[in-house]
Amino acid sequence: MPLSMRSIVASANALLVAGSLWACGGANAQSLPLKTVRDAPFGPATRRFDYASVDPKAGLLFAADLAGGHVLVFDVRSERLVRSIDGVSSVHGVLVVPEQGRVYASATGRDQVNVVDEATLQVVATVPAGHYPDGIAWAPKQKRIYVSDEHGDTVAVIDAATNRLIETIPLGGEVGNTQYDEGSGLIYSNEQTHDEMVGIDPQTDKIVSRNRLTDCEGAHGLLIDASLRLAFIACEDNARLVVFSLSDHRQISSTPSGRSPDVLAYDPGQHLLYVASESGVISVFRVEAHGAAKLGEDFLADNAHVVAVDPATHRVYFPLRHTDGRSVLRIMEPTQP
Repeated sequence: MPLSMRSIVASANALLVAGSLWACGGANAQSLPLKTVRDAPFGPATRRFDYASVDPKAGLLFAADLAGGHVLVFDVRSERLVRSIDGVSSVHGVLVVPEQGRVYASATGRDQVNVVDEATLQVVATVPAGHYPDGIAWAPKQKRIYVSDEHGDTVAVIDAATNRLIETIPLGGEVGNTQYDEGSGLIYSNEQTHDEMVGIDPQTDKIVSRNRLTDCEGAHGLLIDASLRLAFIACEDNARLVVFSLSDHRQISSTPSGRSPDVLAYDPGQHLLYVASESGVISVFRVEAHGAAKLGEDFLADNAHVVAVDPATHRVYFPLRHTDGRSVLRIMEPTQP
């Protein structure tokens, strides 16, 4: 996911102060409630990673090497890199859908979504997906893929049975991440130009709700806890995590995070939410019925803005782009039950 111009300006203004604070460990930073298991080799050094997705049953993690144009496949059981799926141009979003046996990757360099067979790890189809496809969601009842067309200001809808683009839904501004809410059966997308969360009914592909977020600038990252009826929004331009109630469509809280928060990951078994930031700061929250309480926050590594969780083992994965001349996948475990 790209940094917006507003985010770039805000980051530049804060660079000297924030850089000096985090270089010293953070003036008010708390230790992360995580311990490192190991740094696993993750290919040659790259300039940028993006989204990652875990299939806990298959024991595979799929990660976007955006700069290299690869989807990297990591076996979380043997803790080794097993495949590089090449030719996925400027890959941003990656989502594995185990029930389909497919992995969907947004090849932003070609404005399309690549469909990968999970068994063979080969690209089996490519589908047009707007002008800057980014985040990806799966609607299981309709068997459709919903793609954030960030620069096209739409959500692109793909029929998984035919691998065809069937609809584009205008949102009225740049589209951040898109997620499926199992509780309501709706698709939610962040419209980050006006900082709104937009609800889409996948039965009709019509917008059914639009809620303005307060104290949130650059609403990009999005994650949903369907059981608690909560949505979490990463506000990349003013470094906040917003918690939003899906039950009564109201904002519950806005809490500081690392500078330029981006990718979110959630462990439902332990109710732990991980927020990874472009600044390399990781924030960890305990999710509760009425919001999220911060457990810790600290600098992890340069540009450590990608995180994924294996809900089967509770392990947390951070692709790190350049560590001693190579890329590594940092494997960590929570230190609090």
